[in-house]
Amino acid sequence: MRILILEDEPLVAAHLIKQVRDLEPGWQIIGPVASLREAELLLQAGPDLVLADIQLSDGISLDLFHHLEPAVPVIFTTAYDQYAIRAFKINSIDYLLKPIDPEELAAAFRKYALLRDKYASPQFMGELMQFVRHQQQKQLFKESFTVHSGKSVYVFPLAEIAGFSKNEVIYLHHADGRNWITDYRSLDEIEELLDPQQCYRASRQFIVNRAWLAGYKTDDTSRLTLHFKAGKWPQVTVSKDKAAAFRTWFG
Repeated sequence: MRILILEDEPLVAAHLIKQVRDLEPGWQIIGPVASLREAELLLQAGPDLVLADIQLSDGISLDLFHHLEPAVPVIFTTAYDQYAIRAFKINSIDYLLKPIDPEELAAAFRKYALLRDKYASPQFMGELMQFVRHQQQKQLFKESFTVHSGKSVYVFPLAEIAGFSKNEVIYLHHADGRNWITDYRSLDEIEELLDPQQCYRASRQFIVNRAWLAGYKTDDTSRLTLHFKAGKWPQVTVSKDKAAAFRTWFG
């Protein structure tokens, strides 16, 4: 029994591996893998089960599974339960909210054992992937966001939002230069609500809106520094590992 672990946080990955070994000491653990690029190669080897974080170092794992359509069961992990994840609760073995409770992980493994024969059926997997594609086609993304200031409430359409950032709290950056504190708890939560064709997770601290990106500059280390048309932004950089994916998205 081979289980592939997709997790880009080293401490979280180490704890998760310990939890798996405590529950299933005979299983072979592959990974942890931190990027979509590495995951794609290992998925082609056909693991029996995948334990996948939603957000990896160079993108979200949901995109990877949609692209590859692997005939392999998945247990998704995430910090927050939001929109797109709900569809995958039906189609995956389970999803687990972080920090992962050992009893919930054990229950997910028991569910996998019950469903293992179904996942071995080509007919079942064909119907499963057809349902996934249908759900993704129906998925609707947020077109506006609400912020509070004192007793006032403001609603901004996405077209006016340059992006979002995290610095203790989550900020909405308006194209007019104003920065607003939101009620969201993480950028992961916001990312699930945004159309990935329109908005991009440039780093752990920043999500940017294509409409307000003027361009970028490549430095000597192959990192990218982003230039914005509007708003008051700190320096936003895209790592060397994510630079190619960003260029593809921006282009």
